[in-house]
Amino acid sequence: MTLGVSGVMSRISELQDQLGLNPAPAAPAGATSGTTFASALADATRGGSPGSGVAGPSGGDIVAAAKKYLGTPYVFGGTDPAKGLDCSALVQRAYKDLGVDLPRIASDQARAGRPVASMADAKPGDILAFNSPVDHVGIYVGDNKMIAAPKPGDHVKIQSVYEKPVAIRRVLEDTPAAVLQDISSLRPAGLRTSGGLSGVPYADLFVKAGEKYDVPPKLLAAVAKVESGYDPKAVSPAGAQGLMQLMPGTARGLGVSNAFDPAQAVNGAAKLLSQHLKEFKSVPLALAAYNAGGGAVHKYDGIPPFAETQAYVPKVQKALAALGG
Repeated sequence: MTLGVSGVMSRISELQDQLGLNPAPAAPAGATSGTTFASALADATRGGSPGSGVAGPSGGDIVAAAKKYLGTPYVFGGTDPAKGLDCSALVQRAYKDLGVDLPRIASDQARAGRPVASMADAKPGDILAFNSPVDHVGIYVGDNKMIAAPKPGDHVKIQSVYEKPVAIRRVLEDTPAAVLQDISSLRPAGLRTSGGLSGVPYADLFVKAGEKYDVPPKLLAAVAKVESGYDPKAVSPAGAQGLMQLMPGTARGLGVSNAFDPAQAVNGAAKLLSQHLKEFKSVPLALAAYNAGGGAVHKYDGIPPFAETQAYVPKVQKALAALGG
């Protein structure tokens, strides 16, 4: 069942109650605009980080946002819907209405998010890019249809995908239902013991560090699972080290003298995640900051549009769900 914009806004309200955050301002009766949605979503995360809530906008929401501009005249270089839009402005505007920032130029949009292998794997909301070099983009609707601003003299409309795209990009990942857990279950107060971590390597370290830094032990375990597969000797191609894959400079800043020592690594990771959770007040944003750095999260006002980070956050959320988090 697809929630749609109004359904997701209702879910956001529930999450706010569970988190103890201030509720989003009441929307006018019947208001379901992209601006309203993005505002509510931002309030439900860290009060200004749209596009990165626990549920987050879906591909279907992107399609719905784009459909608001059906009939808008095509104007080359146009970015104002009241006057006209070109193809990349339509794509940028639809995503922006839901709080997700994209580049302005079609060729840059064709590198956003992560690649999708083929049209058989495409989902609503994916960006379809055409020609080489890329000079045209649209938003996939489903059933081999897309919404696009085609050419001068035309207007924003739904049309068939008339040729094979040179690139298909997925900016938003659908969050599995299992990950849409009550945020109250992530509260450290409810995870002071190793319950649910039976058989997980280094469970005692996750519990001890989680208690010290007020971080859910299951979240630490999920990060370790994705980062290293619980291998304390792991080294990434970029040079990240140990169980929690800390970069040497980051490790030093956290007071970790040996990232290959599991106890030090978990303690350092817990300290880092605690800082990110307090700063961003959002598990997905804290995970994005752990992967890409807090500066990148601030720069993009949400989960950065890096393929690695876009894939990393849902991976950890899935690992967390598998642990019953």
